[in-house]
Amino acid sequence: MAEKEPQSLANHRRIVPMYHLVLFFILAANFLRADWLLYKHPSIDAGMSLLLAFGLGILFLYTRTFAVAAQDRLIRLEERLRFAEILPDDLKGRIGDLKEGQLTGLRFASDGEVPDLVRRVLDGKLAGREDIKKAIKTWRPDTYRV
Repeated sequence: MAEKEPQSLANHRRIVPMYHLVLFFILAANFLRADWLLYKHPSIDAGMSLLLAFGLGILFLYTRTFAVAAQDRLIRLEERLRFAEILPDDLKGRIGDLKEGQLTGLRFASDGEVPDLVRRVLDGKLAGREDIKKAIKTWRPDTYRV
């Protein structure tokens, strides 16, 4: 059995093929079919089919959005607790100054890198989540993400 490649900046985004590809294709095809049906044979039933297809599309988008929002809340909590343990005293009092995107970007940094990265973030040298991820030298994988 092939060994999985270690998580890194290049491969850390999670794609679930059955959800992101198969389900999306099914829902998109259903929406297009319902749209065509309403155009060719206008009726209340055809209109309801299109409305339901649209609703399923909204459901598809929001199930992912809600799961990621819940995950990000947990990440913020985990990282604040982690930083309270590993940051030097001069930075501990500034944990609350870190924004959500900064905390979620910093979660991939090894414990040894966190103090320097947090200092750079708080000094305005690293701003966004992607900038922080690019600055990480020793990647700490997050294998429990949604």
